[in-house]
Amino acid sequence: MPDTRTIVLEVMRYDGAHDAEPRFQSYEIPFTDDMSVLQGLQHVKDHVDGTLTYRWSCRMAICGSCGMMLDGEPKLACRSFLRDFAPGPLRIEPLEHFPIERDLVVDIGDFVEKLARVKPWIEPRVARALEDGPYIQAPAELDRFESFSHCINCLLCYAACPQYGHDPGFLGPAATAMLQRYNLDSRDGAAKERMEVAHSEEGVWSCTAVGYCSEVCPKAVDPANAVNRTKTESAVDWFTRFLRRGD
Repeated sequence: MPDTRTIVLEVMRYDGAHDAEPRFQSYEIPFTDDMSVLQGLQHVKDHVDGTLTYRWSCRMAICGSCGMMLDGEPKLACRSFLRDFAPGPLRIEPLEHFPIERDLVVDIGDFVEKLARVKPWIEPRVARALEDGPYIQAPAELDRFESFSHCINCLLCYAACPQYGHDPGFLGPAATAMLQRYNLDSRDGAAKERMEVAHSEEGVWSCTAVGYCSEVCPKAVDPANAVNRTKTESAVDWFTRFLRRGD
């Protein structure tokens, strides 16, 4: 049997119905080297304190549900292992820059609204009837946007982004990565509408180029690259419009 040790988890607790401010509660739990932080929280909920609230689903870094702050860094709890924080204490907090719903659960409504604004779906560039068959795409065309399509909306990049913390109106990294994903898709024809969002006062130009968003991304999406590419396209579009007005 694997060796069992103990670790202390310092978990932020907050219930708006009863708490004026968030507080921390400590739990000492047993763990083995193969246990994730998410499994540690599950142990607390199942065996110590059933009131502890957090989000999770797949346990395989696919759903993006279990994003939280671990010792001040945005991470997926299912991909982080208790052995790396032993002997603790490990401080666990909800993602920064989002309103707390309860304990480790945050309100992501603002991000969902931003995501909808960039139209994260394909609007066909050329309409095809069903009998015409599927839209054909070459491997090289897929390569243009594939990395951006790996985003799982875990929001670690928003918790890492100082500009989003300063100005919640900022479009932000993940939404911009989705903007690029669809703008670069050869089948899509809605780039012009998406770029209007990028040009806006709280679009990509608010980014201060810290780059921490790409460092914390668990899927190597590189949202900082998406923001920089969108800035370049925005600048080219602006100068093109300027030159046309001079004609």
